[in-house]
Amino acid sequence: MRRLVRLSLAVVCGVVAAAGGGRDETRLHAQGATGTIAGHVRLTGPAPANPLIRMGADPRCSRALGGKRILQEMVLRAADGGLVNVFVNLQGSFQGAGAPPSAPVTLDQRGCVYAPRVQGARVGQTLQVVNNDPTGHNVHSLSSKGNSFNVSQPVKGMTNTFPLKADEVMLRIKCDIHSWMVSYVGVLPHPYFGVTASDGAFTIARVPAGRHTIQIWHEQYGRLTRTVDVKPGQTVTVDFAYTGKETPDMAGVLDLVVPDGTAVALFAH
Repeated sequence: MRRLVRLSLAVVCGVVAAAGGGRDETRLHAQGATGTIAGHVRLTGPAPANPLIRMGADPRCSRALGGKRILQEMVLRAADGGLVNVFVNLQGSFQGAGAPPSAPVTLDQRGCVYAPRVQGARVGQTLQVVNNDPTGHNVHSLSSKGNSFNVSQPVKGMTNTFPLKADEVMLRIKCDIHSWMVSYVGVLPHPYFGVTASDGAFTIARVPAGRHTIQIWHEQYGRLTRTVDVKPGQTVTVDFAYTGKETPDMAGVLDLVVPDGTAVALFAH
């Protein structure tokens, strides 16, 4: 009898160990089913001079900045050519991408400029716009996909939230009161996107293994795409370069009039 009991216990322990091992294998497989995409975006040609924003068009903006001179930061280039504020995203749809975050993405109006200039969000997420200036603003999106809104924020401290309903790269937001104010939001149905940092670098983590098309967008230089193969548990490097001679599709160009009278072409979509 004791021998039978010992044998039964051994069988039970073996079954438990096998079950635990199966869970470990499943977890490791799930972890290994994704990889990382990292890279840099560079501008190989010379960077154009960014125009000066003359805040005197609204004395309250000028006073809020203490007379500080602000540039329209259309092209920000690091010493080694790294290009800032480039939106990077995977194209296509992904099963199991999960629900969008419940927390909103925030667009701040401070010093009579929008910040950040470029950011990403998920379809179904909300965009929260805050007026932190001692003057009135207007929040006006230029959407072709149903992400339209146009409201006034006349008082400091006002906050409005807007649902992002549809995939759109890029959604342009402006202020009708201060023509130099502009921001861009890339709205996607999945979380595989990012914005280049101060050195032009980007990282997109937990990307499903397989072949993907990766796209970059810059407001002045338009779009570039490449195909990338992501392997489980590995990081693949993908670099892009703009020459500075790229010409955006004229159908997507909008004119921005800076208060000094300089007309600047901005790439909108």
